[in-house]
Amino acid sequence: MTIAPGLLPEGLRDRLPPQAEAGSRLLHRVIVAIGRHGYMRVTPPLAEFEEELVGRLKSARAQDLLRFVDPVSQRTLALRPDITAQVGRIAATRMGHRARPLRLAYGGPVIKLRATQLRPERELTQAGAELIGTDSLAAVIEILNVAVEALEVAGVTGITVDLTLPDLVETLAAGAMPLPADRIDAVRDLLDAKDAGGLARLGADAYLPFIEAAGPVGPALAKLRSIEGAQALDKRLSAIDAIVAALGDRVTLTLDPTERHGFEYQSWIGFSLFGQGLSGEIGRGGGYTIMHADGHEEKAIGFSLYIDPLVDVGLGVVEHRRVFLPLGTAADVGARLRSEDWTTVAALCAEDDARALGCTHIFDGDGPRPL
Repeated sequence: MTIAPGLLPEGLRDRLPPQAEAGSRLLHRVIVAIGRHGYMRVTPPLAEFEEELVGRLKSARAQDLLRFVDPVSQRTLALRPDITAQVGRIAATRMGHRARPLRLAYGGPVIKLRATQLRPERELTQAGAELIGTDSLAAVIEILNVAVEALEVAGVTGITVDLTLPDLVETLAAGAMPLPADRIDAVRDLLDAKDAGGLARLGADAYLPFIEAAGPVGPALAKLRSIEGAQALDKRLSAIDAIVAALGDRVTLTLDPTERHGFEYQSWIGFSLFGQGLSGEIGRGGGYTIMHADGHEEKAIGFSLYIDPLVDVGLGVVEHRRVFLPLGTAADVGARLRSEDWTTVAALCAEDDARALGCTHIFDGDGPRPL
């Protein structure tokens, strides 16, 4: 079958002016903002051996990867759907000797095997930070502050941070609200789906109140503390109190303690990031575990931000002063104008038209003159 000229695979797209430049500008702003907190940038490759991507983080799944056979090594490679696992590999191998906590930043394209209804794009630009060696409360607060600051620098307003407790069921099932081992996964999935009927049918009625304990962080915490048997969560809830105190009025904080979708490999805390006027989440993060080759595990916490939704609403677009240089304009004139933050467009023939070429000014011999 003949492919129509210009047709791209589903979920892939071209970025045209001015959005392409806006995307680069926003990525740069975010990376610089992260770096100012001491996070050093690393740049992993777009593809690597499949087993490395799958094995470095708990719950990473081979079926989520776009794979192909490398003609050089004859081994299966995978295009990265997320950069976090690659940063974990770097931290555990090439930078395994570096002092902890290790602060790393990254930014670049990722590609998903499948799109979703909420996020139909398969190729995305991802940026983020990973704090390797600890997932302490202090580390969580630092990571959240860095993420919020990076979004603010990118121009996002009305930021909401939605907190979750990914290991809630495992924690309670081991003590205050015991569950048979073969029911833990089912209860976790039913809570994630907010399926009260399913929980009742499974005989997990004790977990029903957690479905209602979601919303603005203050009332949600009060509901959680009132649930009989939830005392095993006291340490986590106190940590959330500290997060609320640290972030203050800078963001809106909400809590959904049973949210699990997308947090399959997070440990005691996870979070999603939202912005005013932006559809869907624009970032997520939380604590997780890095697996080392010798079998030992290392705690870490980090976040990923998605640049594309910011570009789609017009963030990062800058109106340039574009001056047209007619034929015969001296080269040093253009150099001087560019040093003064002008964008110059030089005529290549007498028929070139300044307006048609998107210029806002024309050089008339004395200086730029508005068109």
